[in-house]
Amino acid sequence: MSRWNTCHILDVITGTHRLWQFDAKGAGQVLDREQTAKPGETLSGHSSAKSWSSLWRKKLNVAWLPGENVFLKLIELPASTFDETLAMVELQLEKLSPIPVTQIVWMLHVLPRAAATDPAAPALQTVVVVIVERSVVEEFLGKLEGHSYQADRLEVPLLDQLECADTKTDGVWVYPSPMAGQNGALVAWWLGGVLRDLSLVTLPPEGSTGEKLQSQFARLTWAGELEGWLTSRPPAHLVADAVTAAQWELALRASMDVPVTVTAPLTSVELAGRTAQRTAVASDRANLLPVEFATRYHQQFVDRLWLRGLMAAGVLYAVLVALYFTVVYVPFIGVESKTVAVEQQVAGLGGSYTNALQLRARYGVLKEREDLKYAALDCWQLIADSLPTGLAIQRLSFADGRKLSLSGTVAPEDINKIIDFNDSLRKATNNGEPMFDPTQGDPFTERTVGGQVSWNFGLVLKHGEETLQR
Repeated sequence: MSRWNTCHILDVITGTHRLWQFDAKGAGQVLDREQTAKPGETLSGHSSAKSWSSLWRKKLNVAWLPGENVFLKLIELPASTFDETLAMVELQLEKLSPIPVTQIVWMLHVLPRAAATDPAAPALQTVVVVIVERSVVEEFLGKLEGHSYQADRLEVPLLDQLECADTKTDGVWVYPSPMAGQNGALVAWWLGGVLRDLSLVTLPPEGSTGEKLQSQFARLTWAGELEGWLTSRPPAHLVADAVTAAQWELALRASMDVPVTVTAPLTSVELAGRTAQRTAVASDRANLLPVEFATRYHQQFVDRLWLRGLMAAGVLYAVLVALYFTVVYVPFIGVESKTVAVEQQVAGLGGSYTNALQLRARYGVLKEREDLKYAALDCWQLIADSLPTGLAIQRLSFADGRKLSLSGTVAPEDINKIIDFNDSLRKATNNGEPMFDPTQGDPFTERTVGGQVSWNFGLVLKHGEETLQR
């Protein structure tokens, strides 16, 4: 299953910028769109930039690295997991690399090979180690950034071209490609369904082309015979277009003295599709992109999401504020003149309103006095009606026109009657409203003195906003 939903393949090798977008559908990748820009132009409006949707729809940006800057080394290792294979290659890296390992970036690719005919033979795997000078990669990435393209992977399309060889029959596959200003070619020797060797040969520009090319192939043949994997000369396959094949075919026939079959190479779209298919299952550790670039690109992506989120929040806030002011203030614009008239009317009525407030306050004072004038009588009447038979009150006071205090003594066996008397007073009503404030007053207390129980409690009339009514 693909690890991404959309894959972009960028080709800048030929000078013409070409971008293919593949979408993962089922077990394969389907070409969705293709864009092309002429030399000197940049791809505008391409969809390789990552946004919020990239969080749930994974997007992979791949760029093809020019083959002239790539060094390929073929090694044979015991069959193992990818991590173990990576560790084995890393141990041999100083011997494999033509330049110091601190100045390179590298990756590996495991090629398919035919099953061994001898069951007792150890299981082996063919590994292509791809090595590139770090400064070349950094310069290449700088050019991509100039075109607003941040690559997640750097790939070599020649690896996909190698896998297209017909490995069922032995043969020498020649892939012409310009290399460092020279007319060079990559030579792959497939024998017994296994890639035995990868070498580079160059076609001299003029002069004794056949002799110089023949000497190069002679050295490759001798090396294969010494290593034991070459016992006879296999036919040659020239993978090139018509123009390039015309330059190489005669020279190959003269130098190798074997039949040469010309095969058309994969088109750029087909190569891009194979690259997309390979990266769908490739390990993140098999990548020529330096770690520091991947980290920086990821941080820029996160920062870009934060900025866009803040901008969206700011725009939404501005829209909400505008709607608020529209809803709150626009309706008052049409009635502004009415508001001014009402304010003037209110100002004219200010004096009479103040007098009315004074009269209301005076009425309230008089009304409270009227109510309080009968409050003591009401309390006396309530006590007379609620006092249990056979009990007497020794002291009764009515202070400040509100507070009623009661005290006395009773026999111990009659204390419950006084408690019930206290509860009945507190629950008393006047015209359906509580007569006393339940949150104020003195609580019921008792104290035994000389065989008698001394008791007292206090109540506060409820009046003011809830004025007592007769």
